[in-house]
Amino acid sequence: MSWGTELWDQFDNLEKHTQWGIDILEKYIKFVKERTEIELSYAKQLRNLSKKYQPKKNSKEEEEYKYTSCKAFLSTLNEMNDYAGQHEVISENMTSQIMVELARYVQELKQERKSNFHDGRKAQQHIETCWKQLESSKRRFERDCKEADRAQQYFEKMDADINVTKADVEKARQQAQLRHQMAEDSKADYSSILQKFNREQREYYHSHIPHIFQKIQEMEERRVVRIGESMKTYAELDRQVIPIIGKCLDGIVKAAESIDQKSDSQLVIEAYKSGFEPPGDIEFEDYAQPMKRTVSDNSLSNSREGKPELKFGGKSKGKLWPFIKKNKPPPPPPASASPSAVPNGPQSPKQQKEPLSHRFNEFMTSKPKIQCFRSLKRGLSLKLGAAPEDFSNLPPEQRRKKLQQKVHELNKEIQKEMDQRDAITKMKDVYLKNPQMGDPASLDHKLAEATQTIEKLRLETQKFEAWLAEVEGRLPARSEQTRRQSGMYDGQMPTTVTNCAQDRESPDGSYTEEQSQESEVKVLATDFDDEFDDEEPLPAIGTCKALYTFEGQNEGTISVMEGETLCVIEEDKGDGWTRIRRNEDEEGYVPTSYVEVYLDKNAKGAKTYI
Repeated sequence: MSWGTELWDQFDNLEKHTQWGIDILEKYIKFVKERTEIELSYAKQLRNLSKKYQPKKNSKEEEEYKYTSCKAFLSTLNEMNDYAGQHEVISENMTSQIMVELARYVQELKQERKSNFHDGRKAQQHIETCWKQLESSKRRFERDCKEADRAQQYFEKMDADINVTKADVEKARQQAQLRHQMAEDSKADYSSILQKFNREQREYYHSHIPHIFQKIQEMEERRVVRIGESMKTYAELDRQVIPIIGKCLDGIVKAAESIDQKSDSQLVIEAYKSGFEPPGDIEFEDYAQPMKRTVSDNSLSNSREGKPELKFGGKSKGKLWPFIKKNKPPPPPPASASPSAVPNGPQSPKQQKEPLSHRFNEFMTSKPKIQCFRSLKRGLSLKLGAAPEDFSNLPPEQRRKKLQQKVHELNKEIQKEMDQRDAITKMKDVYLKNPQMGDPASLDHKLAEATQTIEKLRLETQKFEAWLAEVEGRLPARSEQTRRQSGMYDGQMPTTVTNCAQDRESPDGSYTEEQSQESEVKVLATDFDDEFDDEEPLPAIGTCKALYTFEGQNEGTISVMEGETLCVIEEDKGDGWTRIRRNEDEEGYVPTSYVEVYLDKNAKGAKTYI
């Protein structure tokens, strides 16, 4: 089966068919290209979806991902990210192994097709030229034969006519002979050209055209094979990523199987456990006997000695205010009870007491005449988002965890600074050994700065460790001097200040933290006045431009973006930090090396550089 023998007369149709084959190949390339675009778009959408549901750094969402269900979801997002990567691999492989290869092959195929059909047209033109020569020689031979016949007839006519002279007859005879000779020459030429044409025609139909058509057939068959191989590659590229995609799906299944409801329940306990004991039983108050009623009313007094389970001041006592808003503790009774409040003693007629429920109702509806300035200041700070540094607004258990976390973070910072200091020290040693590499004195400032930073972090760590020890019971809650001062202060304001000292609540207003009976007042009157004073914002002494982006993750720092302009409110004191302000509510410290400072010479507190 050969196109040269079977399709020897279908040159034009073969030309159209081969062009159609190239069009089919280009159409397949376009199909693969659109498939790669779909894969890339799908991978991009998967990545965006995974990124959209990733927990944001330094946010509440990041804390929620300690639960096994959230960890499983995070693993699912990561696996989907890898899943998207496999679709990108499909797109890249199809582009490099199919599209690029086929595009190059199409160019080669077009060149080969053009060359083959050029040879075919050249052979056609040659055989057509031979045919034209044959036709021309044939017409000339025919014309010469007719001229020779006419010349012969004219000679015979002249020779038969007696009136014609002998010279005219001889002339006619010579003319007839000449025409016969010309006819013979034309005949010989025609015979030669005919033989040549037949030879060329045999070569054309049995050699040239079959050879050319055979090359075209082979070219077309290679095209068909190539497109088949490309389709197989198309399927294989998909099949290659199936095991990895299966691993991604297995990872999702494994993450789902790792969910532990018991562990999550324990984490909820650790997250919200307050550390308080449940409230004890409420004693029965017998209103039938006046003496017992008096004792019952005085049971709220801090001076009661016979009923330790009803005391409200100890660390181990529970909450006992189910019908008070926001679970705040009731105001404590005066520090010293009247002499008539002795258990089982006679009641004085002048000291008639109302039932306990009336006292609670009166407390609920009445407003204190003197507000606790410390509590007001703390409440305002919590509303503005400034939690106490010692986390005293949290329950004991949560406070302990926060302090442990803070100590751990500070230790990591110390280790980081120590590594940096060691690196600077090694670099200084290298400079000392090889002065041509740098000046060792240029590192003294950085070394001193690193040492100072480490010392500051250690002091900060000691402070938080002291608070942690206090929470864990390793240190006493307060010194004896503070207790004596608190006792003196209790004598001055026995009711109102004590009430405010106990009225401590968390930022959401749902928690009240209690201290022991001895620690209801923590500060002296001077400290009390200092904390109540409103801190006026510091005036700006200049401006600064951020040279680099700084992410302020530690307490007291502020994040800045490269190129951002801010106000300077406190310049570097030698510790490597500059205090800046973005607006009226957002200020903090940034490394001095991260900003370029422009101090206002006329501003108060600004130094003048000469």
